[in-house]
Amino acid sequence: MHAYFDNAATTPLDPEVLEAMLPFLSQHYGNPSSLHGPGRQVRAAIENARKTVAHLLGAAPAEISFTSGGTEANNAAIFGSVRALGLRHAVTSPLEHHAVLHPLQALAKAGDIELSYVRHDAQGRFDLAHLDELIATHPRSLVSLMHGNNEIGNLNDIEALGALCAGHDAIFHTDTVQTMGHYRHNVQALQNHFLVGAAHKFHGPKGVGFLYTRPGTQSVPFIHGGSQERNVRAGTENVYGIVGLAKALEIAYRDMGAHRTYVQGLKDRFIEQLRAQVADVQFNGCSADANCSLYTVLSVSMPPSAISEMLLFNLDISKIAASGGSACTSGAQAGSHVLEALRTDPDRATVRFSLSKMNTADEVDYAVAHLAKLYQPVTV
Repeated sequence: MHAYFDNAATTPLDPEVLEAMLPFLSQHYGNPSSLHGPGRQVRAAIENARKTVAHLLGAAPAEISFTSGGTEANNAAIFGSVRALGLRHAVTSPLEHHAVLHPLQALAKAGDIELSYVRHDAQGRFDLAHLDELIATHPRSLVSLMHGNNEIGNLNDIEALGALCAGHDAIFHTDTVQTMGHYRHNVQALQNHFLVGAAHKFHGPKGVGFLYTRPGTQSVPFIHGGSQERNVRAGTENVYGIVGLAKALEIAYRDMGAHRTYVQGLKDRFIEQLRAQVADVQFNGCSADANCSLYTVLSVSMPPSAISEMLLFNLDISKIAASGGSACTSGAQAGSHVLEALRTDPDRATVRFSLSKMNTADEVDYAVAHLAKLYQPVTV
């Protein structure tokens, strides 16, 4: 059996999405900036995709810009807003994805901004009183805090965060890469200035994403060189990727209720069986609490053992694909800035199981059985 539990890194492509993309990989190859018939045909596909994404988010089409993925979208929001608005202060957390931390740290290193970090507790929950204090003492701030943590699964209250930011006229950017396609985002009910999405996190293609920008929010282009995307993002559009993104998000919204119930059931099964079969198993952050964590992510802390350093290797040999944290920081769990910030026990091995609608109960049982076998006490 093969068991793929690394869906927070990337998800399998949905067959419906591939079907929607195929004509734009073979038949419809015009450049969308060209004025001739083949170009106009492809341009229409992009604009239809933009309308689909906007409709699902409760946005206007002009508020959606297509990018090469979540990393570019986050960079565009951060650099674009700081430069356009002349912001001198930003607030983030040490638990953010590097696609947010590194741009902010680069701006701070260059002397463009002062960078503050909001405090969090041992489970990774933000101290909102501290956030309020940080943005109240600066004229105007950029606040960048994620919706769902890709490593420990914590789900943050972006409605509360948005309201707090609005009270201080702060610009609020939220990395929604892990929650887009899994939770409903309606920008009319939120107070975010920026939201982002990456298609490959919800069964779409890799290499394409989008940035939502609230109307009236000033920003400057992050990539220069052409007038594509209404002068927001230069470069010939990834047409088949954009078509696939829109189709994948459409499917995700269509099936979200059933998908969530099914995947949460798999996660609950994982937790229950791990607790029953592995002594001293623990869970990082809020990962095991269904009320405040992503239903797609389970961060498991295994007891100290001689095999801890080889845990992922042993799982891989058994054809179980999982990760130690973020796939963007290599396959090794050592060096996870999130786990380091939480001050987890370095003698315990962390393995992140991330699930999707394509996983099965048999795969969960298979993975737990192998973990239990690896951690059985050695008898002399």
